[in-house]
Amino acid sequence: MHFRIRGLDPAGFKPLFAMSDAQLGRLRARRVVSDSKPGFPCRVSLDDVLPGNDVVLVNFEHLAVDSPYRASHAIYVGAASTRFDEVDVVPPALRSRLLSLRALDARGMMVDADIVEGASAESLIERLFASNEVEYLHAHFARRGCFAARIDRA
Repeated sequence: MHFRIRGLDPAGFKPLFAMSDAQLGRLRARRVVSDSKPGFPCRVSLDDVLPGNDVVLVNFEHLAVDSPYRASHAIYVGAASTRFDEVDVVPPALRSRLLSLRALDARGMMVDADIVEGASAESLIERLFASNEVEYLHAHFARRGCFAARIDRA
């Protein structure tokens, strides 16, 4: 089973890097400097931002569905991020972490879920997509619970 993982579109986040700290604060966002790797996984590049670089921590609605599972959470976005978009490749930020994979149907209802070390993610992706009921997957970083990426059939 082939799958596609894409980072978030950087266009919606670029204006954040031109804002003052006060402007970011009004959006409940904040600028921080990456001080470790791993530690600041960008949701656009799906890799950790190198230490010394700016990131914005912002709330992001990752599951904008009309169901009880509608959800948002804090995410990091790097300033100079190129969007990850690959088929059958688990990106570095996901590969190196414990993941919670959540299988959702076309109505945004969760139909299955499990955890997996990112190094073995392909096997769980394949198992979850074996169900025709599953429309897409959401990957979350299991330890902190934040949204990591959406996974679609390719």
